[in-house]
Amino acid sequence: MTSSDPTAVPDPWHALHELLAAMDAEIEKVYVERGIEGVRPRFAYPLIRLAHTGPLTIRELAKSLGRTHSAISQTIAAMRKEGLVTSEPGPDARTRRIDLSERGRSLVPFLEAEWRATHETVAGLDSEIPYAMTAVVEEVRRALERRSMRQRILDHLVEPPR
Repeated sequence: MTSSDPTAVPDPWHALHELLAAMDAEIEKVYVERGIEGVRPRFAYPLIRLAHTGPLTIRELAKSLGRTHSAISQTIAAMRKEGLVTSEPGPDARTRRIDLSERGRSLVPFLEAEWRATHETVAGLDSEIPYAMTAVVEEVRRALERRSMRQRILDHLVEPPR
């Protein structure tokens, strides 16, 4: 054990995580106000994609969304629990094809409208603040392309003696 608890120092990620969670909570309130229960903002992207592609395996869906297999697998499990998607055996014994349920399909027009409204909202926020969020994210991405997060951590890492 080290001499001091590093988690006692304010977490530089906390404000960002808190902001993203608050924004998602606001989106979820829009759903609830429209009588849509059990739908999380993270469900919109895969539901809309499935509406436009038809059934996909979890791997195919994850790739098409630029997400990890694990993240999409967890999202699909939560969506299945809410009756938004169905699954059937895929081309081999290890895969399942995911499709929209009737409930999921019925929500897509609203989710597409909300998706567009959210994008317009982000654009509005970008114009309202001195440093556009989307520009900051892009600048951070470019900086990490020049020197990876891993390398930056290793530059600061002082490992304890063994």
